[in-house]
Amino acid sequence: QVQLVESGGGLVQPGGSLRLSCAASGSIFSIYAMGWYRQAPGKQRELVAAITSGGSTNYADSVKGRFTISRDNAKNTVYLQMNSLKPEDTAVYYCNADIAIATMSHYYDYWGQGTQVTVSS
Repeated sequence: QVQLVESGGGLVQPGGSLRLSCAASGSIFSIYAMGWYRQAPGKQRELVAAITSGGSTNYADSVKGRFTISRDNAKNTVYLQMNSLKPEDTAVYYCNADIAIATMSHYYDYWGQGTQVTVSS
């Protein structure tokens, strides 16, 4: 029943900015962590950034200082502000969330459908 819906991807020139959004909906009791992964053609999927319900964050070294992850717990939504974009940031970006659907249930990983980010001049 849980779904993650992403938006905000697109084409941008090097040095530009994009803001990705991901909203979780469905049978949700609580969300612990939310994050963003990306996968470029011929490459493995990698963690870009993650954030816990308490606000602790984790970033890939390649995006530190350029990307900022945030979340709105009331809206079950996570955001990724991407600044100073580089061609190597080009990838499909996937939203991920650890969600419990009942009081005593374990957290389970859910994934969004992916959104394309292309950085090119």
